Amino acid sequence: MVREGYFMFDLPIILTGLAKVRPLFHSEADFQHALAWRIHELHPELSVRLECRPIPSESLYLDLWVRGTDSQLAIELKYAKREIETTIDGETYVLKNQAAQDIKRYDFVKDISRLERIVRAYPTASGYAVLLTNDSSYWTLSARESSIDAAFRIHEGAILTGRLEWASNATVGTTKNRKIPHTLSGVYTLSWNDYSLIPGHPVSGRFRYLLVRVKS
Repeated sequence: MVREGYFMFDLPIILTGLAKVRPLFHSEADFQHALAWRIHELHPELSVRLECRPIPSESLYLDLWVRGTDSQLAIELKYAKREIETTIDGETYVLKNQAAQDIKRYDFVKDISRLERIVRAYPTASGYAVLLTNDSSYWTLSARESSIDAAFRIHEGAILTGRLEWASNATVGTTKNRKIPHTLSGVYTLSWNDYSLIPGHPVSGRFRYLLVRVKS
């Protein structure tokens, strides 16, 4: 359990509990709302806000902004989906292949960069970047070392730090609205965790999450 300022907060434990009642989600917004409600249930003393602008001078919207008396938590979420159709407790889930894994990796690294900006602005804040997926290509080391998104790879054991940018041969279609390199001041060694296992789906039924904590 991590002490965040004057309150105790353990996001992995919260996610473990959430997985028991919500082993998968319809969308990223569904994930966002479910996690916000779970945090509220476990920590009613904290305020939880969605799509909040913690730095008024910047157009930077956070997925979740959690505030205690003297501390803040900034949480960014990503939900990357592989095709799966299943029914759980009478509720049917139909997830389509999302693809564009290179863009999703870029956006996840961007989340870390944004969280670094927030914790610099709030000395008592911490940040969490979370990616939940049932697509094993995210946590598996690629054999293609020269891929255009090599700098943004987030497989098990990868290290993110410093200036990260697309390879020179990245196409305009891929980099559209995502040309800016990310520069991380921290050093992040990545470790994946199991979230849930959907029975009857040996390939796409394994959900795992990557959690990166950004300290002030």
